[in-house]
Amino acid sequence: MTEPEQVEGLVSARLLNVEDHIDRQYIQPGKLPGTLTLVARRGKIAYVKAQGLMDVERNKPVCRDTIFRIYSMTKPVTSIAMMQLYEQGRFLLDDPVHKYIPAFKNLRVYKSGVYPNFLTTPATSTMTIRDLFTHMSGLTYGFMNRTNVDAAYRELGLDGSRNLTLETLVKQLAELPLEFSPGTAWNYSVSTDVLGYLVQLLSGQPFEEYLREHIFEPLNMPDTGFQVRDDQLDRFAACYQYQPGDQFRLQDDPEKSHFRRKGKFFSGGGGLVSTIDDYFHFAQALCNGGEFQGRRIIGRKTLEFMRSNHLPDNQDLPALAVGSFSETPYAGTGFGLGFSVKTDVAKSQTCGSAGEYGWGGLASTNFFIDPAEDMVMIFMTQLIPSSSYAIRQELRAIVNGALV
Repeated sequence: MTEPEQVEGLVSARLLNVEDHIDRQYIQPGKLPGTLTLVARRGKIAYVKAQGLMDVERNKPVCRDTIFRIYSMTKPVTSIAMMQLYEQGRFLLDDPVHKYIPAFKNLRVYKSGVYPNFLTTPATSTMTIRDLFTHMSGLTYGFMNRTNVDAAYRELGLDGSRNLTLETLVKQLAELPLEFSPGTAWNYSVSTDVLGYLVQLLSGQPFEEYLREHIFEPLNMPDTGFQVRDDQLDRFAACYQYQPGDQFRLQDDPEKSHFRRKGKFFSGGGGLVSTIDDYFHFAQALCNGGEFQGRRIIGRKTLEFMRSNHLPDNQDLPALAVGSFSETPYAGTGFGLGFSVKTDVAKSQTCGSAGEYGWGGLASTNFFIDPAEDMVMIFMTQLIPSSSYAIRQELRAIVNGALV
């Protein structure tokens, strides 16, 4: 780690406001069990701070090598994997999904009824691969608890169940109605899991093996994967569930966690665990234009394309979102190919730069990359849901306040 004064444009005393704020507002009052925060600028780590406990029941402190469930911070990884194949000419963004998954050819849209007795109408548009990247596919998540369609997802275990595989997921999705015709609205969904299936299909490699060979090994990410090995268990954090009154209870004991078992469903939308240094290698590669320590995972122009706003007419999320859930505030935020993209700083009401991009995870993890400032911030904790507190916006204010 480099001292902040040696990283041009960052003031160490101001970065200390991060730990002061987290300790005063979250650790001491018992709102969060523990946190780990990293700030880097111009490729140099200027700040890393572990606070609180990774396992309250066992009184184990958060350490720099603690392993976290990163849930939807898996999505940018899967998106990069898919765009690696784009760079090889394996697909085009406007290709219909049914070109590769024939069962998706005659998709229908929900009109009324409950599963399995749905009344549907034909979709007025064809789902494209770009619709999967941008969450404009018409798919959804079961945990939304918003519609009769997501109720069917819950009944079938499509957010992840012991018997689910990528193959059974796409088969069952093809048999269910969409929430809306593709390309007409935005809804957070299992779209990135379908991208994971396509990575597997187009590459001819099992999805988990593809990620390891083409992203994790080149970027030196040894602790990132879909399973926590025996030799990693001592570093695996517990996960907690928010409770009314700003409290939390144990949600997933590390020793009993399903992440300890080798499963059959490798979720490109939310299945990875990682450490802050592993994920920094990935995020810094993106901040560097696609390479880290001489190992390139994606082309510079491809990455520029990915972090552009791909929502129609450069709109932000409030104009298109039909659900209420996202890993980012809606206003002033568009969506690229796998990331949220800040389009209007003032409208977002959160300090930052136009063009800042990143995403978060269900257990309140978060990262952002600011190309204008050549800066990366990664925040790790384990509290579900991610909407429990506004700490992500608060951290942006504090970290940006350290820039001079």
